[in-house]
Amino acid sequence: MTDAHAPERDDELQTTITIEATPAQVWALVTDVKRMNEWSPQVVKTVVLGGPLRLGTRFVNLNRQGWKRWPTTAKVVRFQPHADFAFRVTENGTIWSFQLGPTDDGGTLVTHRRETPNGISALSRVLTKVALGGQEPFVAELRAGMAQTLARVKAEAESHQ
Repeated sequence: MTDAHAPERDDELQTTITIEATPAQVWALVTDVKRMNEWSPQVVKTVVLGGPLRLGTRFVNLNRQGWKRWPTTAKVVRFQPHADFAFRVTENGTIWSFQLGPTDDGGTLVTHRRETPNGISALSRVLTKVALGGQEPFVAELRAGMAQTLARVKAEAESHQ
């Protein structure tokens, strides 16, 4: 597993991994948001609102840090099958994404990002400081969680090879 960090703009985070499975197989996992609690250490449960996942679909996550729990709502903002899946979190304005590309040996290079095109909301910054241990520790926790998410997706995808 590689943990690549491109130069980050303010609060943007990224982690990359190579998975020995096709982009279609990986896509099926990362877009099955009802299973996100199996991949992400922060997600407790995801409920999709409406029909199948596609551009514009909304969903609700219940997140955790230790004993603390909080809901977030999200909307799918990019949905290019087998290539790019992204959703914007309403409460803080961040965009979480999975970008997939084929490797020469039939696998998939996956980049998991937290994008902050408009920064992070002031309310979210205050709540992170007051309730989640502060920006630096929380970002470190998010970065570790992103790597763990990709490692879990990799393990699941490769177990079916």
